Amino acid sequence: KSNRVVIHRFNTRAYKGRNVIERCFCRLKDFRRIATRYDKLARNFLAAVHLAALVAYWLN
Repeated sequence: KSNRVVIHRFNTRAYKGRNVIERCFCRLKDFRRIATRYDKLARNFLAAVHLAALVAYWLN
């Protein structure tokens, strides 16, 4: 805001990087299996995350 007393500075480069990461998680959460942690074993869940990431970016 223009009338703010203390101006908070931020790094625009880091902010852009944070936005990319947040969009990545948003795309991954579109997959029900990933959002609800459907798999019991960590290795199966990681494999599902890899497949979901591959599909999410391949379709983009």
